[in-house]
Amino acid sequence: MTSTTLGIKTVLHPVSDVAKAKEVYTALLGFAPQTDETYYVGFEVEGQHIGLVPGGGPQGMTYPVTYWHVPDIEAKLAEVTEAGGTVQEPVRDVGGGRLVATFTDPDGNVLGLLQDH
Repeated sequence: MTSTTLGIKTVLHPVSDVAKAKEVYTALLGFAPQTDETYYVGFEVEGQHIGLVPGGGPQGMTYPVTYWHVPDIEAKLAEVTEAGGTVQEPVRDVGGGRLVATFTDPDGNVLGLLQDH
């Protein structure tokens, strides 16, 4: 049995200068970020979360990563690895009960999974 996905609702972008990036994304979206910290800037727009991650964060991101929201991250990670995906970053709690993981598809594309409690 396969578990479902709730779609892509989070996209994280690594940025080299968070202040400059925040200005560009504020201009693009037409409003200031809802989360504005030195370590992370986040915008909520039309049911999506757009995040700016200075220096790629602790995971060293070098490209944007889309996060598929799922009700059961462990089950979905097991399904995608059984189907040929490779775990890049195992499930971890990033605070507030939010769980994330990343995996690569057979071509090396990085995809994220996110589960909110």
